[in-house]
Amino acid sequence: MKTTFLFLFMIFSLISNSQNIPLYVGTYTDETSEGIYCYDFNIETGEISNQKLAAKVTNPSFLSYSKNRKFLYAVSEVADFKNTNSGFVSAFSVTENGFLQFINSVSSNGAHPCHIQLNDENAVISNYTGGTISIHKVKKNGEIKPANQIIDHNAPNKKSHTHSTKFLNNELFVADLGLDFLAHYVKIGNEYLLNEKYLMGEKSGPRHFEISKNGDFIYVINELNSTIIVLKKGKEKYNQIQNISTLNDGFEGESFCADIHLSQNENYLYGSNRGENSMVVFKRDTLGTIQKTQTISVNGDWPRNFTISPNGKFLLVANQKSKNISVYEVAIKTGNLTFLYSKNTPTPVCLLF
Repeated sequence: MKTTFLFLFMIFSLISNSQNIPLYVGTYTDETSEGIYCYDFNIETGEISNQKLAAKVTNPSFLSYSKNRKFLYAVSEVADFKNTNSGFVSAFSVTENGFLQFINSVSSNGAHPCHIQLNDENAVISNYTGGTISIHKVKKNGEIKPANQIIDHNAPNKKSHTHSTKFLNNELFVADLGLDFLAHYVKIGNEYLLNEKYLMGEKSGPRHFEISKNGDFIYVINELNSTIIVLKKGKEKYNQIQNISTLNDGFEGESFCADIHLSQNENYLYGSNRGENSMVVFKRDTLGTIQKTQTISVNGDWPRNFTISPNGKFLLVANQKSKNISVYEVAIKTGNLTFLYSKNTPTPVCLLF
């Protein structure tokens, strides 16, 4: 009897472990947080478990994997790296047990970096207060090199707040929250040169954006006026085809958009609202335009980054002020969300599968 029980327990443990994947959480370090945390996430049940401090680092507010997922990169949102008015980015190797082994750190060439994006050979960092974009080569061993190009959006009478970037083949797009535009750069030789600026409207505050897989559509979420602008690719440039609110009809009070993501099948689009403290769900049609289908509470305060599990079954929201991660089940047929539970965590602001 004991042998049978032990065998069944081992089988159950193997099945449970095979369903677990690592979930890394970037934080603002404070009295509750010491850096980057790693959890086990069960992709069948949605359970978050086994918290551990993966790396001790200051204000790792945004995280990104290398393409082969062997290395992880974290910006540190500070302004005092080596006595300069700059933040920094750190490179880590990912170990089998989920801990992160430090490789090196370099300056982000601007104060308060808030985002990092990688392609095959480059890492690009957005410096929010600095208003610069810092482009770095990444070596095969994971080491990040000092910047080989720095792009400065600041003007004499206008302050830039670069907030996020995305690569699309040899092109680079940059959301500038301070100057209200999405910049489009094209790689010529070894540098990225400005090709176009897409204005989002005065005091709109473009923060994050999603690009469809075929590159035909860009969805920009605007922090300051709580809207999503849809851009469609034309013969020579992208054209605006829609401007839609992320807030519930009748909502009163201040609210600031945070993050935006497409579902894996690109049928649905999600956004987070800080203030209304909600997730908004849109259905996407064949023309690329979107229609609101749901607004649901984040069951927390001040939702920042959110992420969708690799199998598309769950959506997780990092609530900064209430210090919890809210887990939702995603309805496959409608894309709508059902709240499952909340997990208390140290000051979460970024979630990475």
